[in-house]
Amino acid sequence: MKKLVLLLLLSPFFFACTDDKDEEYTNNSIEYNLYQSSDYAYEGKLLVRELTSGQLELTVQLEGAKESEAYYFPAHLHFGSYDNPDSPIAYMLNPVDIRDLKSTTVLGLLSNGNSLTFEQFKSFDGHVKVHLAESGPDYEVILSAGNIGGNENAIEAFNREGISVCLPVY
Repeated sequence: MKKLVLLLLLSPFFFACTDDKDEEYTNNSIEYNLYQSSDYAYEGKLLVRELTSGQLELTVQLEGAKESEAYYFPAHLHFGSYDNPDSPIAYMLNPVDIRDLKSTTVLGLLSNGNSLTFEQFKSFDGHVKVHLAESGPDYEVILSAGNIGGNENAIEAFNREGISVCLPVY
């Protein structure tokens, strides 16, 4: 009988547990297209969600060939449009895992020392690139890219021949 009473007293705690994952986000989110940028068939989306802390979470989700062995595609947030050769890296995103073609990064201070709010991100002059490799000749292969923020992101405006290769980070 004591066990039954104890179970009844503790049961609200077990059922009160909810998924707090959604509570860490505000209702602010925006999505951008990432377009195939080489002979490798990878394209996808960049989802930007605002956390309740005010920080931004950037999720790169690609579509394309997956592998079972671990391999990571470097991903960068850049200043400027994808076709601007002088577009420095604004932030090193977490690499995209080839096993699930996904990367999630909480955005910190940009390379210029600034941070971005959700409203500022919507008009940010930038783009995202996903590389084939971290270094060597395959670094110059851009798998997927797309303008973000205030830059034109429509497929009609995308020209993969105009993509500039960024300098490797040492």
